[in-house]
Amino acid sequence: MTSKSTESKKIAIIGGGNMGVALAKGIVASGLHQASDITLTRRNLRSLESLAQEGYQVTSHNEAAVAAADIIILSILPQQLNGVLDAIAAVVDPQRHLFVSIVTGVKVADIVQRVGKEVQVIRAMPNTAIAIRESMTCIAGSQATEENQALVRQIFQAVGETVEIEEELMTSATALCACGIAFFLRSIRAATQGGTEIGFHAGDALRMAAQTAKGAASLLLHFQSHPENEIDKVTSPKGCTIAGLNEMEHHGFSSAMIKGIKTSSHKAEQLYKNE
Repeated sequence: MTSKSTESKKIAIIGGGNMGVALAKGIVASGLHQASDITLTRRNLRSLESLAQEGYQVTSHNEAAVAAADIIILSILPQQLNGVLDAIAAVVDPQRHLFVSIVTGVKVADIVQRVGKEVQVIRAMPNTAIAIRESMTCIAGSQATEENQALVRQIFQAVGETVEIEEELMTSATALCACGIAFFLRSIRAATQGGTEIGFHAGDALRMAAQTAKGAASLLLHFQSHPENEIDKVTSPKGCTIAGLNEMEHHGFSSAMIKGIKTSSHKAEQLYKNE
């Protein structure tokens, strides 16, 4: 790829679904790019009409989007990947294009082989909090140039936190970080239901549970401490906190979370193989 500042590069997001749209909005909110720098593709453009009004480029033609871009972000389902890559292969320029794949379970080698050209690919696994610049994004791309790795880090660091991992751990990252958003949201929903059962209006209970979860996470990030250290601060002998915790553990709270993460990781490994 020729050298350009990150801000001057054009981005094509292939797949304008929930994650693709969240990513586009997060990038623009960061100030790193303008909406006009980003093209989103989708077969049915009706759901992207509001984005077009905000200045984003939208199209149903993947080939045209790729031809006009420098960075191509693949944000599609695994079962859609082969068809998309076959359709755009002719316009892919390895000297210009950098691929960023957030497709679950798909290896760098799978993309290179399908395109049939020695294009550079970096895998990233963000979550939907990217829309508000609070994503936890795992990145793997040791085979790409340092310049391209830096470009991708810059994009995702502008919309949250990043960590660089080995590619073999990307499906695990999918389960812990991408699927993890849903797991923690489900725990907040459960806390909300508990709060309603003990007397709060549902709206108040949701606000209280969500802010409490946010505070718990902030404590760990701020103090770089272990959860049990913070738990010890709110548990006293024969107290109500330890009573509640023990009741949850008796019903398999921690075990259920662990099993859910492991199940999601296993499923993520199979999605592309079974397409």
